[in-house]
Amino acid sequence: MLRAIVNIFRIPELRNRVFFTLSMLAIYRIGFWIPLAGVNQQQMVEAAQKASESASGWGKFLDYASIFSGGSFSQSTIFGLGIMPYITASIIFQLLQSVMPKLQELKREGAAGQAKITEWTRYATVAMCFIQAMMWLKFIAAQGLIRPEFMSPGALLVFYFAGVTALTAGSVFLMWLGEQIDKYGIGNGVSLILTAGIIARMPNAVTWVWDNFSTSQQSMSGGIGILGVLFLIGAFVFVVAGAIVITVAQRRIPIQQARHTRGRKVYGGGRHYLPLRVNHAGVMPIIFASSLLIFPSAFFGYLQSAANASPDPASWWVATTTFLNANFQMGEYPYIVLEIILIYFFSYFWTTIVFSPEDMARQLRDNGSFIPGLRPGPRTAEYLETVVERITYVGAGFLAIIAVIPSIVSKEMQIPFLVSSFLGGTGLLIVVSVGLDLIQRIEANLLMRNYKGFFDAQTQSRTGRATRKPSGA
Repeated sequence: MLRAIVNIFRIPELRNRVFFTLSMLAIYRIGFWIPLAGVNQQQMVEAAQKASESASGWGKFLDYASIFSGGSFSQSTIFGLGIMPYITASIIFQLLQSVMPKLQELKREGAAGQAKITEWTRYATVAMCFIQAMMWLKFIAAQGLIRPEFMSPGALLVFYFAGVTALTAGSVFLMWLGEQIDKYGIGNGVSLILTAGIIARMPNAVTWVWDNFSTSQQSMSGGIGILGVLFLIGAFVFVVAGAIVITVAQRRIPIQQARHTRGRKVYGGGRHYLPLRVNHAGVMPIIFASSLLIFPSAFFGYLQSAANASPDPASWWVATTTFLNANFQMGEYPYIVLEIILIYFFSYFWTTIVFSPEDMARQLRDNGSFIPGLRPGPRTAEYLETVVERITYVGAGFLAIIAVIPSIVSKEMQIPFLVSSFLGGTGLLIVVSVGLDLIQRIEANLLMRNYKGFFDAQTQSRTGRATRKPSGA
């Protein structure tokens, strides 16, 4: 491992790419120290503490949104929206490609069509930045977090104009920053920016554990003891290992290539594998499920507040809204069951969108390949669909386990979601998948220049198979 890290800095091109990527990520983090004009930052800190301590729907929404923005509710900066508007626009266009013939035609055109889709995605990103920035600024104004000198009608208009412009420019700049990392750095730029924002929250979680640590075996009120710290460390290692397994797990289907005779030579006839990922949907099911579950808790909380303000506080309506609001909070049994159901639903939904057994069977047939024992065409597509349905069921089960761990730990151990979020959920899966992708890219660069990579045993086995002379040659 240490030798592979040293080899990275021996290669000038790879070293420059790594330094360029780190410098772009440093610029990204510097932007979180530039506040928006007109926002009272001291009141923002106090409002953040109240929101995190309360069980309101808005508090959960802000905690969840801060995972992707890279900041927190206690600060409102020019990078407050983060890279999420661009990611949301990309997801929308990816979904539209399966239902709109125009986008399907552009996708088939290759690089030219993809460039056009990327251009439309950028326009959609700017539109989403305007919408989200206006919603965020209106929320800040409704909470009374604006400085008094900006409360007049004319100054308030200036506040909205400057805030929307700064937030939109910040997100667009991050989008450009990610494209520069793709071009001159190493790794996926947008994913690295999102990962850097998630990892930047880890020092706050460690600080909370340190400040609330008690040397007694039993944790003090509102704190955590030695057994709790050991459990958090062990759970973190276990969940990270499980997330890695889910990310890299594959179902390999044997593929036989048909033989072609040209003159006296025989081509093809090789045997290889078609890898199907167990977690084909990635982290998207957890994102969709967690986002949707924010609205029931916020809605039931609003109904309970309205019912408590009624003239008859002992009515059945008050009891019903209180019961619903209490059972649809993070960590409660109905909340967890509904989250698992939504994860399974979106796992199958997203897999259906991004993976087409018919297209895969057609590509195999066009390339002269087939699955042994199956006729090319509809029979192969039916078999692939059956396999994908089964492995998706297993992958969704792993996702459900990882998704519910943070909410259960947060409720049972009485620790903030900021700490328990590193034991599973969306952020951990994103960090693991992006980290594995970055290591594989560096590994490929090292192997191309005859350097040993991070995995010496796998490297030797791959090079050994590559140097063997094929039997059909």
